[in-house]
Amino acid sequence: MLPVHDFPKFKAAAVQASPVYLDAAATVEKVADLIAEAARNGARLIVFPEVFVPGYPYWNWITDPVTGSAWFDKLVRASVFVPGPEIDTVRAAARTHGVYVILGVNERSPVSLGALYNTLVFIGPDGAIIGKHRKLVPTWAEKLTWTGGDGSSLKVYDTEIGPLGGLACGENTNTLARFSLLAQGELVHAASYISLPVAPPDYDMAEAIKLRGQSHSFEGKVFTIISTSTISDEIIAEMEKVRPDARALLERKSSAFSGVIGPDGRVIGDGLIDDEGIVYAEIDLGKCIQPKQMHDIIGHYNRFDVFQLNVNQTVRNPIETLRAPADEAEREKGEASPEDLEPIKIRK
Repeated sequence: MLPVHDFPKFKAAAVQASPVYLDAAATVEKVADLIAEAARNGARLIVFPEVFVPGYPYWNWITDPVTGSAWFDKLVRASVFVPGPEIDTVRAAARTHGVYVILGVNERSPVSLGALYNTLVFIGPDGAIIGKHRKLVPTWAEKLTWTGGDGSSLKVYDTEIGPLGGLACGENTNTLARFSLLAQGELVHAASYISLPVAPPDYDMAEAIKLRGQSHSFEGKVFTIISTSTISDEIIAEMEKVRPDARALLERKSSAFSGVIGPDGRVIGDGLIDDEGIVYAEIDLGKCIQPKQMHDIIGHYNRFDVFQLNVNQTVRNPIETLRAPADEAEREKGEASPEDLEPIKIRK
């Protein structure tokens, strides 16, 4: 992945903000403005929260599935295709400012009106889509909204700023998902989250988010950029339509953390809790070397004759088709057999 002589240094930015709720077009304009701000401050990599476009389905946690179904309908209509016009706005901003962007979106399925994916989109400084990762397993109440992705998007991308990977929210607790990225050479990890004040009263969400990032960085000896969304008054006002006491549920403090974790597991500089803003930190991939001499779980500090991880990276489609072997010329000449002229053969 990364040449041994090449240890990039760059500034990373973690965005902590709220979307323009359930308005994808307005939210990507906000994304473009935040990209411009972070780029002016020298950032080469800018990480945005989980499903920032067009927002998180908080109704799943505060009402029953039947009531929430109408809001699922709203979310589907407000969600985006990847690629698509909303993503094009973000791509243009990345290209204008020459930065890498990782953005969480609600991604619509091209074949199903009822399927949404929790997706991280990776965009390069030339505006190209490098790749996307679909959250493998929606967490708890999220199963009412998202379907799971597959192993085809569990990848690390070779970039000018180093081997880059990412996971969404609770996936950063999935040991095997994290290891699969580390084993592909990941050195820069993006961890996107949402603020979740409705967690149990004794659960400190901000601390839990930070702990997960520290765990991944310390275990893998990598840098982790954590970006978490905030809950705006606009979101609370919308959720009060679902449940009158929504404000009391959604205003709890210490529910969002954003920051950058170094390969020793410590926060670099100051993290940001609850408030909107952008956190910056200098990344030097050379600092991953010495910690790996002590514990390198994808190298000398493992026993691959004892432990093995198999990852299925095939794309899981609802249908697999076999096309007829006849080419277009045979079809036009009428030389193909009746069997060959079948436009699609379905493997039973």
